Amino acid sequence: MRHWKYALPLSLMLLPLHASGFSYESPAISPETETGFAEKTGWENQDFAVAAANPLATDAGYQVIKAGGNAIDAAVAVQMVLTLVEPQSSGIGGGGFLMHYDGQHVQTFDGREKAPSGVDENLFIGEDGEPLSFADAVNSGLSVGVPGLVRMLENAHAEHGQLPWESLFAPAITLAEEGFAVSQRLHTSLADDATLRDNELARAFYYTDAGDPVAVGETLRNPALADILRELAGNGSQALYTGPIAEDIVNRVAAHPQRPGNMRMEDLANYEAPEREALCTPWQQWEVCGFPPPSSGHLTIMQILGMMDHQPMVEAPLDDGLPSSRWLHQFLEASRLAFADRGLYIADPDFVQAPGGDWHTMLNSDYLAERASLIEAGASMGSGAAQPGKPGDMQVSFASAPAQPEYGTSHISIIDQDGNAVAMTTSIEQAFGSRILADGGTGLSGGYLLNNQLTDFSFVPEVDGQPVANQVEADKRPRSSMSPTLVFDRESGDLLASLGSPGGAAIIHYNARTLVALRDWGLDAQEALNLPHAVTLGGAVYLEAEGYPQETLSALEALGHDISERDLTSGLQAIMRQPDGSLFGGADPRREGIVMGE
Repeated sequence: MRHWKYALPLSLMLLPLHASGFSYESPAISPETETGFAEKTGWENQDFAVAAANPLATDAGYQVIKAGGNAIDAAVAVQMVLTLVEPQSSGIGGGGFLMHYDGQHVQTFDGREKAPSGVDENLFIGEDGEPLSFADAVNSGLSVGVPGLVRMLENAHAEHGQLPWESLFAPAITLAEEGFAVSQRLHTSLADDATLRDNELARAFYYTDAGDPVAVGETLRNPALADILRELAGNGSQALYTGPIAEDIVNRVAAHPQRPGNMRMEDLANYEAPEREALCTPWQQWEVCGFPPPSSGHLTIMQILGMMDHQPMVEAPLDDGLPSSRWLHQFLEASRLAFADRGLYIADPDFVQAPGGDWHTMLNSDYLAERASLIEAGASMGSGAAQPGKPGDMQVSFASAPAQPEYGTSHISIIDQDGNAVAMTTSIEQAFGSRILADGGTGLSGGYLLNNQLTDFSFVPEVDGQPVANQVEADKRPRSSMSPTLVFDRESGDLLASLGSPGGAAIIHYNARTLVALRDWGLDAQEALNLPHAVTLGGAVYLEAEGYPQETLSALEALGHDISERDLTSGLQAIMRQPDGSLFGGADPRREGIVMGE
């Protein structure tokens, strides 16, 4: 089992409040000295808490709340800093989903990218009539969707923000101009990526003349991003969707040397980030609220948990503090069945009707009991054997989508001093997205990365003559697995938790297991996040490397599971309200995030 020491020196300076917002003080935060599993014990706070994937981003949110801002204000500041310091995971060139609780209502803001209006279902079909390889599709202009993050944040801030919009960009602009110390994770991500160097701007900015990535601890300044953020601060999201910044996006997508894309200025100008109705699902004494389609996250998580509620109770689900093989068997089999439904039914609701006309049919208790009856205690149904069910009548018959990789992403959880909460998951999809760095037409060094979210569509539009629900279509949003989650007490209605994770399709497993650990196993937020992962998308089972003893692997193999071990680098953040009213936060030990508050 892995045991690494986690140490993060902080010298944090509080900020004076000004009428225009606040005065940001850049903290002295050193980068991590090692990668891998870094043991953390969690953070307890009384009034508010901010959890994010990088200490500089967490600190920006902390300073905003100390200056009188709220959870939405803090989320804007945190995300802008993440664009700078964690460019491989999220940023203004991508999208996201934001859930907000104002003390009375849960709202969902959809910033998912859209396909350009000029594409069709054959976007990823090559000249030979076959689908492109995933790598070729990602590293191209074809994969870039119309970014939605900034418009989404602006909509949420217009409705709920307290501090001025422009003031919330101060941390990211300051750090971009003064520079920040490159972390081990950013350095390692740059070193491991095989194709980012192919982009001329990215190679000049992130690598030496010899092709080596910027060193750990090196001060990295990003003057191009500072200028872009200054435009967004002063002119709002419109600065990204019209004018020079938009022209630069369109030009870079079209100029890809091998596989240019087809994005137009009108695609950017016409982008909207709609508000959707949250899906809130009773789960014994809790109510779990998550994002509706185009996210598949909440529906698939609650299908897994709902099926497990219809399974026999597993005694001692934790063996020596780890999930037992019997509990893992139920979890993995329920995952197979839930992912079979996901692959058939879930896609952009503006293009695809829910089964029976209502997404809640997929969470109907009788339906989940019927699905759970397919799980056998003594044997796995096996790789690829799970078939989708029929939760409701469909007007259109779809084919199950072939499995494809999913990656990416960063998560932010915040609960402020007034009890407002944010759960926000954002992404550029794969690490470093499409590998296209955009400088906004500034001509300065640096910039931000454009997403490759369109590879979340099915590459093939049909299977055996039947259409795939998640096929590429003009102006459509690709299906996502991002699962920002807010949890409430069903009896009192009180907010209990904000949580979420990156990790592609495995986000679903990370969140589902965390919810069980928090509710049923008596673990605090950090202990729940420390547990090793287990994932299946319907085929092979992946267990986190060095996470489970050989006895567990052997027991699962004896049940018929095809087991392999691999790194499963989640980036969970969770803040849980304790019975005494205090807040206890956890940050994933697999990444460099922390929790801050008071």
